[in-house]
Amino acid sequence: MVQIPLSPSSLHRPAEPRQAPPSGWALFALGFRPFYLCGALFAAVAVAVWAGQLAGLLPPPGAGAMGLALLWHAHEMVFGFAAAIVVGFLFTAGRAWTGVDTPAGPALAALTALWLAGRVAMWSGPLWLATLLDGLFLPLAALAFTRVLRRAGNRRNYPLALALWVYGAVNLLFHACAWLGEPGLALRVCVAGLALPVLFVVVIGARVLPMFTTNAVPGFRLKSYPGLGKPILGATILALLAWVLAAPGWLMAPLAALAGALLAVRVAGWRGYAVGNRPILWILHLAYAWLPVSFLLLAASALGWVMPGVAEHAFAVGVVGTAIIAMITRTALGHTGRRLAAGRAEVAAYWLVVAAAVLRVLGPLVWPAGFLHWLYGAALCWVLGFTLYALAYAPRLARPRVDGRPG
Repeated sequence: MVQIPLSPSSLHRPAEPRQAPPSGWALFALGFRPFYLCGALFAAVAVAVWAGQLAGLLPPPGAGAMGLALLWHAHEMVFGFAAAIVVGFLFTAGRAWTGVDTPAGPALAALTALWLAGRVAMWSGPLWLATLLDGLFLPLAALAFTRVLRRAGNRRNYPLALALWVYGAVNLLFHACAWLGEPGLALRVCVAGLALPVLFVVVIGARVLPMFTTNAVPGFRLKSYPGLGKPILGATILALLAWVLAAPGWLMAPLAALAGALLAVRVAGWRGYAVGNRPILWILHLAYAWLPVSFLLLAASALGWVMPGVAEHAFAVGVVGTAIIAMITRTALGHTGRRLAAGRAEVAAYWLVVAAAVLRVLGPLVWPAGFLHWLYGAALCWVLGFTLYALAYAPRLARPRVDGRPG
């Protein structure tokens, strides 16, 4: 693992080797390239459109989302934006874990085109076309990922393949609700879809965050509490199931509180507050720290102590959004052959997404009457953060690795 430079100034300049920019085209050389770029651009566009709809400046979506702006927003952030990042990450990590090639070249380009077509169909297409195009993407991605793991005999990561299949099945369930004309059930399905990326963060973060921290900070001491691994996973799954199934408050509140308390112990043991001026590292710790906050807010919501939607956006913007901006910078730097250090663009994107989470989640708790002001402020920060990422990383994602290696 490359060491993070300790000089603060080195963390705020472009972190890449001093050599001529690579020439050529490599956008479809590995999964993270098209899906990180398209996902970041779509994150910015979709939230800008959502804010425009709330302000009455844009029309509602077409039949793909049953003509309901809220449903379109929920589906596209969960099964559009987040799904693209998850697939890009798993395709990239899958090759690293197994040494077996994941989809690249024409196959990857075709999957990207299918994802893009799904986004268009969900906005303007008829219901049957939206179901076909959007519904095919995740199962095809899951099939490709599963084949890679099977060829390599990589059983350890079979649960991630299963989760990707479940993700696709949940999306198909959304479309079934659309065909049945059940927007309430469709919105509940979006909650189930959000729970899956949250679970990804819990599991993958537990694998990589202690390693990233100790490798980057010589002599850093943290407590991993290995005995808490299974209790945390079990409590998390039960709390998420209770949330998805809209369990009564007397059941959901203690389950969510237990998950939040156990995750808080893990976060405290990792001591993310002590990593110093290493933005590419502290943003990961901050994303994981949103987990106990989100589960505790879910418990409070189940008891009627906080307004509906606060916990959902703590998970969506705080956990998933922050984890995504953290990982799409870190993995893109590493897999394009650059040093793992954040420059000005990365740091600005981090703070903007963090600000979006704080404004959207904590703002309404402080001043409920100003809900729309908080929402518009959060939307602006989110749009700027992911736009900045797309502008800064588009050349890096489109060009070959600077070290000449494949991928």
